[in-house]
Amino acid sequence: MRNKCIGRRTVAFACPPRILAGETVVSKIEGEGPLGKFFDTVLEDDTWGEKTWELAERKMFEHVVRAALEKANLSPGEVDILLGGDLLNQIISANFAARELGIPFIGLYGACSTMAESLLLGAMLMDGGFASCVACAASSHFCTAERQYRMPLEMGTQAIPTAQRTVTGAGCTLLADDTLIAKAQYQAVYVTHGVIGRVVDLGVKDAANMGAAMAPAAADTFVTHLRETSQTAESYDIVVTGDLGRLGGELFQELCKKENVDVAERHVDCGNIIFAPDQNVNCGGSGCACSAVTLNGYLLKRLEAGDFRRMFFMATGALMSTTSGMQGESIPGVAHGLVIERR
Repeated sequence: MRNKCIGRRTVAFACPPRILAGETVVSKIEGEGPLGKFFDTVLEDDTWGEKTWELAERKMFEHVVRAALEKANLSPGEVDILLGGDLLNQIISANFAARELGIPFIGLYGACSTMAESLLLGAMLMDGGFASCVACAASSHFCTAERQYRMPLEMGTQAIPTAQRTVTGAGCTLLADDTLIAKAQYQAVYVTHGVIGRVVDLGVKDAANMGAAMAPAAADTFVTHLRETSQTAESYDIVVTGDLGRLGGELFQELCKKENVDVAERHVDCGNIIFAPDQNVNCGGSGCACSAVTLNGYLLKRLEAGDFRRMFFMATGALMSTTSGMQGESIPGVAHGLVIERR
């Protein structure tokens, strides 16, 4: 029986899971940005002492999971499920990190939507009674993403104005029920609703304009949620998108306005706030880690502090591959949403 759904895509959690703790690691350029003071670990060297960038990304993924557990005074054996992924083929960062962690693992690929996807599924598993503690994590690395999707750095190609910089970093959120409240970093932050994204494709083929490819999915998810719950944009203190960047963020607002939803005054995009304009990153940040580190390093801390009470958080993903691009396919987008509240 579908007794926990509001409409077709919004899920209401009967027993909302608590956000127990969060952890972040980023590279030097993110640490020099406007949110630098909110991140737990800032690396001086984006190889982190490893032989390859891929090994460094794997290390970041494993590190944030272990560090989040340390904050909550938990061991890997006390986590029921690890959900997570990254941008690399066969999600090798998450897979190999999970091998070392030894936690029962469900690997996810939602491109840059993976942080929200993992939280959505983790909350559903907990509300369904299948887990009491879940770790949700995502990572990305500028150098690994460039090598896989664009041009190797050694070629020295120039980024065009619509391009975004893949964030180097990883973030982990621990979800738990109230039996672990004594170990919580956050005492009053809950995931109360989730919204399952729908794949939307308006025909964008420019792989250097991800914001335009993903914005329609973000608008679709947010507007659908408002209609299914009979709420308005004003029901939320802040509406967060993952990594639409400057142009994608503007398009998201325009698409919402066409549906009579004015979100401009409360919309914040992680890709827009993680870097400063003078850091020469064109349209802002992107990558799985963009929303992961902004949520776990900045947004949750502001929620706990009471700076805002109710947040709609979305992470957006461009569902492309190097093969689909070379075959002339357009870039489908997806956006998964969460209502996160301070109670």
